[in-house]
Amino acid sequence: MKNIQQAQSALVNDTCTDCGSFVDVGAVIDEFDTVLELELNGENCQQLANDVIAKAQSRFDAVTAESEFAADSAKVNITFSCSAEKMIFQLENGL
Repeated sequence: MKNIQQAQSALVNDTCTDCGSFVDVGAVIDEFDTVLELELNGENCQQLANDVIAKAQSRFDAVTAESEFAADSAKVNITFSCSAEKMIFQLENGL
């Protein structure tokens, strides 16, 4: 850890002084980032949108969703209760 601190520029502070972590997790994860925005295209985009909403709602409690459909496109906003749920859902589904 000391070598890392000595090697970094004086303009960079990427070591947490409280816990000794190399990166402050709060700088990477925003606790208010709870909305997953998706844009889907293609002739089956409405079915894909409904499927991803159903998957999110079956995986986590208190998930809400809004969707807008056009001819061959769909915009979906899925709101999770916390940013961790959003991140888990994205990782599990490759989003």
